[in-house]
Amino acid sequence: MRAWRDEEPLDLGRVGQRALLGLLALACGQPLSRAELVDALWGDTPPPSAANVIQTCVKHLRRLLEPGRPPRTPSAILPSVGDGYALRLPEGALDLVRFRHLTVTAAGAHQSGDPGLAAAHLGEALRLWHGSPLADIPMLASHPKVVALAEERRAALARYGELMIATNAARDALPVLEQAAAEQPLDEAAQARLIRGYQAAGRRAQAFLAYEEIRRRLAEVLGIDPGPELVAAHTALIKEDEPPVAAAKSTAVPEHPVPSQLPADVAPFTGRERHMRKLDDLLENMTSGRAKAVVISAVSGTAGVGKTALAVHFAHQVRHRFPDGQLYVNLRGFDPSGSVMSAAEAVRGFLEAFGVPADRIPASPHAQTALYRSLLADRRVLVLLDNARDAEQVRPLLPGSPGCLVLVTSRNHLTSLVAADGAHPVTLNLLSPVEARALLVGRLGPDRVAAHPGAADEIITLCAGLPLAIAIVAARAATHPDSTLATLAEQLRLAGGGLDALTGDDPTIDVRTVFSWSYHALTPTAARLFRLLGLHPGPEITVPTAASLDGMSTAQVRPVLAELVRANLITEHSPGRYVRHDLLRSYAMELVHTFDPEPSRRAALHRLLNHWVHTAYAADRLIDPHREPITLAPPQPGVALEALAGQEQALSWLTGEHAVLLAAVEAAAAAGFDAHTWQLAWAMTTFLERRGLWHDLAAVQGAALLAGERLDDRWVRAHAHRRLGHFQLWLGRDDAETHLLEALDLYRELGDECGQGRIHLNLALVRERRGQHRAALGHAEQAAGIFRAAGERSGLAGACNAVGWYHAHLGGYQDAFAYCQGALDLYQAAGDEMGESHAWDSLGYIYNLQGHRQRAILCYQRALDLRRKVGYRYFEASALNNLGDVQQAAGEVDAARLAWQEALDILDPFGHPDASGIRAKLHRADAAIAC
Repeated sequence: MRAWRDEEPLDLGRVGQRALLGLLALACGQPLSRAELVDALWGDTPPPSAANVIQTCVKHLRRLLEPGRPPRTPSAILPSVGDGYALRLPEGALDLVRFRHLTVTAAGAHQSGDPGLAAAHLGEALRLWHGSPLADIPMLASHPKVVALAEERRAALARYGELMIATNAARDALPVLEQAAAEQPLDEAAQARLIRGYQAAGRRAQAFLAYEEIRRRLAEVLGIDPGPELVAAHTALIKEDEPPVAAAKSTAVPEHPVPSQLPADVAPFTGRERHMRKLDDLLENMTSGRAKAVVISAVSGTAGVGKTALAVHFAHQVRHRFPDGQLYVNLRGFDPSGSVMSAAEAVRGFLEAFGVPADRIPASPHAQTALYRSLLADRRVLVLLDNARDAEQVRPLLPGSPGCLVLVTSRNHLTSLVAADGAHPVTLNLLSPVEARALLVGRLGPDRVAAHPGAADEIITLCAGLPLAIAIVAARAATHPDSTLATLAEQLRLAGGGLDALTGDDPTIDVRTVFSWSYHALTPTAARLFRLLGLHPGPEITVPTAASLDGMSTAQVRPVLAELVRANLITEHSPGRYVRHDLLRSYAMELVHTFDPEPSRRAALHRLLNHWVHTAYAADRLIDPHREPITLAPPQPGVALEALAGQEQALSWLTGEHAVLLAAVEAAAAAGFDAHTWQLAWAMTTFLERRGLWHDLAAVQGAALLAGERLDDRWVRAHAHRRLGHFQLWLGRDDAETHLLEALDLYRELGDECGQGRIHLNLALVRERRGQHRAALGHAEQAAGIFRAAGERSGLAGACNAVGWYHAHLGGYQDAFAYCQGALDLYQAAGDEMGESHAWDSLGYIYNLQGHRQRAILCYQRALDLRRKVGYRYFEASALNNLGDVQQAAGEVDAARLAWQEALDILDPFGHPDASGIRAKLHRADAAIAC
């Protein structure tokens, strides 16, 4: 996200501010409501201060974009619109608008019969691109508009390549064709276009090499052969002067009936407003003349998510716009009998629907498809292809001329249909709680749902938001009117989240049976991995975790995961990270316990835990290399580890795996892997502490303590007691000192002096919390003596900082400054940036007590910068809070308010008790400004 004023680049500020500007830019002048901005920036978990943060960002952006705007006058560039905002820029000032204008102009030139001019406009449009859109704003990487924009570029690249080939300018287009092929190494359409470009440019040798390369890549990565488009490009290479196919004998077709084959509409149909709007927009583009070809929408999603319901409902809503007929066929792509309908059978059915006599239907499938397309030429027909298995089953059923709309549903992602045929993907996810409740109300009526609102919420949760599951429960409730929703919720609860409560006599509405149709279509390798994923305890699956489960390499497991994604049994919600809903996990758990023996299951879980322990330990060593190490056994054979290159990657991995690692500790403890339990807890400590996640820390250290007791390992118990005491102290619990004293006794039994020194620092904090600063100083001095005698410089630095801190509380500023400055020197000599930040924080406190506000501000800013660098979120908020206090005392009220707001934004998602005090400061500051 970049901006200029008079060719001078502007500093757009932090990532959140850039993200806000990026969202408004993507809207191309249309206003975005505050709710839309909050949803895009924070998703389902916005902080309470989200509206204030947006308001602050807008204020800063207005100052940046309109520096000369008089006070109290409305913004012309970033005006308020309703409860939201819009970005209103002069014509030509936004590259996205220029890109789209040029692509539309190119389409008009092509329509007017000037492909050369069309290619020139597209070339100019593509030159506006400089890498991925909003590449510096990771939080928007998966935003639908960013994803769609990338698709727009790919479509423009494809059209540009085709036009350049058609106008005998293939040689000039080769750099673009090569770039597109490199960006999409498995996209058969892009590779075929490059091959044809090489051929048209007279570079046949390169064309053959390109074909061999993609053929090899498809085989190695996906285990498939080249599709028809690649084969056609290769065939054209081999036989450039192929004689034209003799024209098929003209087949006169009498006046035909108007088919009306749509199944009955779903009643009531609720939710899916966003998906319905997208389909409406596609149809509007077609009928307004902006789309000059058949519009295809590929609706995909997991079993039971409501693909057919959506497609049928939308088809009924727009059927009046297709007066020449509506065709429907169930292609049986995942039929339990395995009898997948061939494309030829479907085409014959469509020809019969148009009244073509049997003796007039050609014998060959190609001729049948040609006749079908001839019938649809210049007609407005809606075609609904339900339950497709793959793109090859669909392609012969696509009309060849404009005026028709095709809707395709499939459990697989029809990627090649999107890439090669211009299909618009519509992916259905699980229902939101609001949509799921609306579905229940629609089926049962508002009164019955309102009578037991808690039970309705529980049913929605236990059904994982899957429409089929909710519909089954609603049907059961409707057929048993005397049963309350509370009774049905209890039946689901007693089923333990399994599928027994969602079975029925009709296999098409039995969740387990519907899932089985997708499962049985898998290859044996993919089926085994799907079962083993039932052992994965966490919400997200990475490539190395999947590889470790089955003892494969990451290269071996990627195509298997791709197969599961195509089957919509898992979803790749971000690159390399996969999820599946709870009912599919329950189904996988049933399968793995049915078909995989206990030794095999335990070995898989052992490899998985081994992966997490070793990767988490490596990540911890990267983010805190000064922490005392532990010794791990070597990883088992078949365990794949994450390759973490530095601190940033380590933090990113720990952040992504946070929920998974918590579940892994619980799973390890439940399965009796006690060493893995305490080692995982140990490896997670630094990350959880830096995020201020005290409740999570208490939970994993509690599990570690029980594991240490089962192992009868005094060091593990001592470490767990020390950490528990420390975190219970932060949580304000009374048993903190009990844990610390227990740890002190264990360290004495072990003769571990450094362990005793760390306990004294923790006990000093206990005394500080009670206002006993003299006693706290005594514990800190004991710790310093222990570390000094042991030659432990890192521990000594922390102890010196604590001694200085308590001297400051007792009014001994000279001693305080000397000890904290000494701690700073020790930390800097060791390269310990986190420790250094604590010393700067202490020095800021001392300067502030002495009334040296600007010096204090500089110290707190140094502490803040270091904590941001190492990702210590809780202490980052602490530094911001302290900085705000000093800035207020120095009369810098606006800066203080901004610092407190940033601190609150960090602490609120944690539910941290310190947040209430900061919120009170903000309220007082706002009240003072109002006065």
